[in-house]
Amino acid sequence: MRWKKKEEKREKEAEETLLQELCGADAGLYGCLSCYLYANPLAAIPEEDLDVLTKEAEATGSFRPALDKAIFEGARNPGEREKYVRVIENLSSKAIRVMEQEQEATEKKGLTKQAASLGRRIENQRFMSERAGDILEVASTFYNEKLLELGEDSRREARKEARKTAEREEKRTEELERAGREGRRKARRGMGKRERREAREQDKREELAAEEERKTRGEERREAEREEKRTEELEKAGREARKEERQRD
Repeated sequence: MRWKKKEEKREKEAEETLLQELCGADAGLYGCLSCYLYANPLAAIPEEDLDVLTKEAEATGSFRPALDKAIFEGARNPGEREKYVRVIENLSSKAIRVMEQEQEATEKKGLTKQAASLGRRIENQRFMSERAGDILEVASTFYNEKLLELGEDSRREARKEARKTAEREEKRTEELERAGREGRRKARRGMGKRERREAREQDKREELAAEEERKTRGEERREAEREEKRTEELEKAGREARKEERQRD
């Protein structure tokens, strides 16, 4: 459990570092997007169509799922950037109207803390509406990078599972070989002298063949490990190259 928490912390730090890099000195943009972008958008972004989420938002007054979807789709479709800028502006405007009504009702009840919280959320939505283009520009790079990393993680997990499967198969093979040797040893007890000699010679031949197979499997395993290392080095180089390209831009 401790290692998992450390891994989650590492991922969170990497996410924040990337976002800080993309936002630069724009604290307002960073503050907004640190609440609206996801390290794993495939798990966090709703699967429903944007039109469906928009209708649900208008019915319930909860616009966050629709905004998340609009930002993600706008980020993934740069050729339709202006369309999604308008969508975000429209959703934000509707969210502001709903929250302003809630704030007014809350103030009348004397709930000052809740009213102040709504005021901050309203300002966030105004910022989102005013900076929708900048938000999509940063989100596009952020999500593209995160999706690449998720693909790398998925392939890494697949290789890890394949390695575990190979190790289990290796262990089963060795267990079967030991059982075979033991079985043949017991069988020789009831044999005559000549038969035992022939059986021993056969065992030696089979053991030599098994040893060659073990060597082959060992080399294949080492080659897989070398390939794994090469792949991880290439992935790391790719991440560094993309970072350098972003810094040049």
